[in-house]
Amino acid sequence: MRTFGQHTDPIHTIVHLSDPHFLADAAALYGSVDTDRTLLAAVNRIAAEIESADAIVVTGDLADRGESDAYDRVAATLEPLAKRLGAQLVWVMGNHDERLPFARRLYGEDIDRPQDRVVDLDGLRLIALDSTVPGYNHGVIDSDQLEWLKAELARPSRHGSILAMHHPPLASPVRLMGLIELRDLSSLRDVVAESDVRAILAGHLHYPTFGTFAGIPVSVASATCYTIDPLAGHREFIGTDSGHAFSLVQVHEQSIVHSVVSPLAADPVTNYTADFIATLERMTSDQRDEAFSRKR
Repeated sequence: MRTFGQHTDPIHTIVHLSDPHFLADAAALYGSVDTDRTLLAAVNRIAAEIESADAIVVTGDLADRGESDAYDRVAATLEPLAKRLGAQLVWVMGNHDERLPFARRLYGEDIDRPQDRVVDLDGLRLIALDSTVPGYNHGVIDSDQLEWLKAELARPSRHGSILAMHHPPLASPVRLMGLIELRDLSSLRDVVAESDVRAILAGHLHYPTFGTFAGIPVSVASATCYTIDPLAGHREFIGTDSGHAFSLVQVHEQSIVHSVVSPLAADPVTNYTADFIATLERMTSDQRDEAFSRKR
């Protein structure tokens, strides 16, 4: 594929999904939300549009109640896609997940401890950090985890690092999120500041949002299950079966681009065909300016 502008193709591509909230036996969430449908829609969209990716990262709340069958179905939905794309599947713990069934099904480990892992993506270090507190919905990175993370980041990676966690280190206009946010941010800030962490991927909020933490860009993916209305968040807590999305993370040498993508089909209102784009590829830069950039 020819790049038209000054930016080269990304050196790494990551598909960022979050918060499927599957229930056992494909039960509908809250009695009406078909979580399988929207995750499958995301899978189909990705498979149709993306030829390859380095990783598929799911930032938590795979299961709504930590049920083994829910993990089986999420994995069965995403594993064929990862194989097709040649991507590593990176599972991140969320507050609705339970560590033992999570570790058993997704990593084949019979362990009940924080699910922290490091994945090398050909020079890009992806660190999955477990921010969950067993029995609670708020998030904490404990002192042992911080020491482990500090030691890992002491060795810079060739293309830098991306940190993936469930609870984002960001403020939210949804007031109730303050009760279940990531706590003790100063300790994490001390560890990641001045490190090679280039981006933080998170979930938990059920709507896409962006910010910075310790000077590091933070990208929160929307939930594939249902969306929380951030505008209503100062007075109510409202979830709707709409606005489903995932994120595409493209890592360039000097930048990282995060794009929010809808998995559901929509009618186009304008369209430049593949034939027209192929014609542009054969043109010179000046010819493209006349054919596409000039106002008509």
